[in-house]
Amino acid sequence: MSATSSTPPVLLLDAAQIAALMPVADAIPVMSDMFGALARGQIHLPLRQIIRPPETLGAKGMLGMMPAFLGSAASGMPVYGAKVGTFFPGNSALGKDPHQGCVLLMSGETGELLAVMNAAEITGIRTAAVTGLATRLLARPDASRLALIGAGHQAHWHLAALAAARPLRHVYVASRSLATAQAFVDKEQPNYSFPLEAAESAKAAVCDADIVVTVTNATDPVLQAGWIAPGTHVNLVGSSTPRHREADTMLMARARLFVDRRESTINESGDYLAAAAEGRIGPEDLLAELGELVIHTHPGRTNAETVTLFKSLGMGAQDVALAAALYQRAQTTGIGARAAI
Repeated sequence: MSATSSTPPVLLLDAAQIAALMPVADAIPVMSDMFGALARGQIHLPLRQIIRPPETLGAKGMLGMMPAFLGSAASGMPVYGAKVGTFFPGNSALGKDPHQGCVLLMSGETGELLAVMNAAEITGIRTAAVTGLATRLLARPDASRLALIGAGHQAHWHLAALAAARPLRHVYVASRSLATAQAFVDKEQPNYSFPLEAAESAKAAVCDADIVVTVTNATDPVLQAGWIAPGTHVNLVGSSTPRHREADTMLMARARLFVDRRESTINESGDYLAAAAEGRIGPEDLLAELGELVIHTHPGRTNAETVTLFKSLGMGAQDVALAAALYQRAQTTGIGARAAI
């Protein structure tokens, strides 16, 4: 018998299989457990490495490598994992998800490859689930009117996540054009009992909202502080590099700021870095990581009039935690292909 004869077959999951195994609503508690484990020191999480070739080479997009180790207390079994993903903003115009790539899952006990999964679907689900979690933790208890700024791939998952996180009464959708926003509304409305309404602009969408989510590829702010009513909770999701930002400096300075991870924010967030460069905020203004809210070491929102803001960047631990949960569900249900590698 060869030394490799007992190597387990590798689980392969495509986008449709991932969606079937893990609805966005189910991913919210998975992300809550992950953030709690991160706050308790049960996860090892290096900063992501971004590979952005010079434009002179004709390269499009960028490649990110996002590794993490999750101890058994964090995921039910010790695992190494990494997302090897690309980000191509121009894909939206082609009808493709800007996020591509794969998530790799390895045993934390033997190092054997356990699974290869579609990164675009995992990215969409886990990102939206984190936004849903942040909204549960930070929005006012009576918040029920959502402004969704952006109508691309992430908007679909985020609408599902926010509907799971809060009993929504009305959703306003704004995009680069009214036609794009209306097309999104027409596609999504049959899935929900509450009304979806296309707005002419981001300003028009947020003026009557108490929850705001931005899922854009903007490099210049799409939100201004003066548009945001007292007591609103804002989730900035689309800007994930120093080159991108979605909120103006006044909003960053006005809001109580919460993040997925401080180290990532001060190194990677264009929203934070732009406001910090203008001298309006600093590291001390990042009040808490989401995990601190999960384990109740920070109170989060303290009154109904505060504007709270969650800056989402995304972390490899999110991808690996969701991949581990998917692996366990696939083992139980038999969903997915298995291959010897």
